[in-house]
Amino acid sequence: MRDLAALPKAHVHLHFTGSLSVPSLVDMARSAGVRLPENLTDNVAMQVPADQRGWFRFQRAYDAARAVVQSEEAMRRIVREAAQADRAEGSRRLEIQIDPTSYAPYVGGITPALDIVLDEAKAATRDTGVEVGVIVAASRTRHPLDARTLARLAARYAGDAPGEVVGFGLSNDERRGRTAEFEAAFRIARRAGLRSVPHGGELLGPEHLREVITHLNPDRLGHGVRAAEDRALIDEIVERGIALEVCPASNVSLGVFRENDDVPLRTLFDAGAIIALGADDPLLFLARLNDQYEIARRQGFSDAELAELARRSIRASFASASSKRAWLAEVDAWLADED
Repeated sequence: MRDLAALPKAHVHLHFTGSLSVPSLVDMARSAGVRLPENLTDNVAMQVPADQRGWFRFQRAYDAARAVVQSEEAMRRIVREAAQADRAEGSRRLEIQIDPTSYAPYVGGITPALDIVLDEAKAATRDTGVEVGVIVAASRTRHPLDARTLARLAARYAGDAPGEVVGFGLSNDERRGRTAEFEAAFRIARRAGLRSVPHGGELLGPEHLREVITHLNPDRLGHGVRAAEDRALIDEIVERGIALEVCPASNVSLGVFRENDDVPLRTLFDAGAIIALGADDPLLFLARLNDQYEIARRQGFSDAELAELARRSIRASFASASSKRAWLAEVDAWLADED
């Protein structure tokens, strides 16, 4: 079996604080004088019995982790370490997602918070060789007017280059808020050239996914894995070229599926869906990018199919056409290497 760490790929579903390692989180907590709950430091996190999994356990843990990010240096460290971790796993492109509202109180507002992340994304791109783009994401738990404010902020920094805002998302609990009420925010983002990357199709099924597609016109869907429950919906997603940011380890840890083998990667892959495997929140799910490829391998994906998953992740990214061509050629070389 070929080395998955050597397989060139793109990583397009990674949340800001959730990208941290446990040792880095502990170090940040010590610096901030914050006491962490045991479930963030015991290397168990969300890996609990099936009847204990769920969104609320996850959200409590994420909120506790986010509370330690209280400075510009902490924010820069998150971006830098995320790029370094991706480099070690063969990723050529990282698109990290952030709601700057959460960090604004410590650095003077949402604009300085985003400035810090974008500046460090440029530096990390230069230092690691991993292209780092940024996605600004609103939260379903806040008022839709807040989403419009973030969309206008994101629009000011819109671009395709590393260190620019490449997309606008909508995250948090899919069961909260009315999707249609966020449509105006996504129109603002689209007018600025930003791609639409809302979450959908993890906690809720095909009916919810259709609402997201109708109102938010996604280029990619965060998760989207439950499209597998409706073949007509899969066919529509494939026809429209909407990519799916599938995060198998988080699906299982949140109780969407009981076991890794239950995640319908094969169904989506064979239907022709543009799948981009992602780690989502490695801090809580204790699984990084290559662990998602290992799950696919254990499901029976051959090296040729894993290479195709990597190609689809690259195509799903918002990198330049020239970068994509170079990385796709590297994937071909990985597959051709018999050593």
